[in-house]
Amino acid sequence: MATASLDIRQVAGRFFLNGTTQVGRFTFFVGETLRAVPEVRIWWPRFIDEAWNIGVGSMFLVLLIAAFAGAVTALQAGYQFTGSLPYYIVGTLVVSAVILELGPVLTALVLSGRIGARYAAQLGTMRVTEQIDALESLGRSPYSHLVLPRVLAALVMIPMMTMVANAAGILAGWWSVKLVLPVTNMDFVYGAQWFFRPWDAYYSFIKSIFFGGTIGLVSCFMGIGTQQGAEGVGRAATGAVVSSSVLVLLLDVLVTKVLLNQ
Repeated sequence: MATASLDIRQVAGRFFLNGTTQVGRFTFFVGETLRAVPEVRIWWPRFIDEAWNIGVGSMFLVLLIAAFAGAVTALQAGYQFTGSLPYYIVGTLVVSAVILELGPVLTALVLSGRIGARYAAQLGTMRVTEQIDALESLGRSPYSHLVLPRVLAALVMIPMMTMVANAAGILAGWWSVKLVLPVTNMDFVYGAQWFFRPWDAYYSFIKSIFFGGTIGLVSCFMGIGTQQGAEGVGRAATGAVVSSSVLVLLLDVLVTKVLLNQ
């Protein structure tokens, strides 16, 4: 019993020390990233390239996911609709579901898998092949050359992609609901406008900003801290996707609690 108790204390202590170490490293990482902000001449061209890669490279995937989400929402609304409510309520359900939840969250989860793994793998490969060490030996900051452009690209482009996803999801839902219910265009538009509040769009945008910053920071942090060669690169890519996805879901709850005062 004494040995088992000692083992539990050792595991708990090791877990606590590893956790605090990671928090300290991440805090230092964020501080170094912020210190690189004034070096606009260095990170601006790289930021444009990364933003272009996110926007163009992810557009089809984001539109596809958003369209299917909007269509499924509309079809489920048609399945559950009993006819005791006016048909324009369907427009409200589709628009509210896409803007408040499905658009920002699904876009963030999809892009955390696409660009999160990409950023972690790129920076991890540069770390294990000593390219980052060579950059530091030349007196250049890897944060201004490699990290900050990627973080800013995710911070800017993910909210923009979320707005595109919201529009695609609503249009797909509009088209799909007409296949299962006798809803006219006037009914759908009336329901969407009657219960729509401008704050809903701002809420979706603000939430996506938090998601974008989290995905960019966590992915680059995992990549730049890679160790143990090729195996470490794979572990960093997997850790970036898992950590980003979990944090997106956690932030979804926290931001909803704060902004919607629920």
